[in-house]
Amino acid sequence: MDKRPVSYSELPLTLHVEDLMPVLDIGRNTAYELVRSGQIRSIRVGRQIRIPKEALLEFLSQ
Repeated sequence: MDKRPVSYSELPLTLHVEDLMPVLDIGRNTAYELVRSGQIRSIRVGRQIRIPKEALLEFLSQ
């Protein structure tokens, strides 16, 4: 069974980098590279990298 969110409204307010992988159909290294390069805006919470839902939408609309 596919566990990807069906719509944008079902996504949490912030996503883990690992949450990007199935949404964008990319691997872990690519997901971290998008964040590291600044192509997807992110914030740090302690040691965690979090991606605001709006940042994902901005990336997809480019």
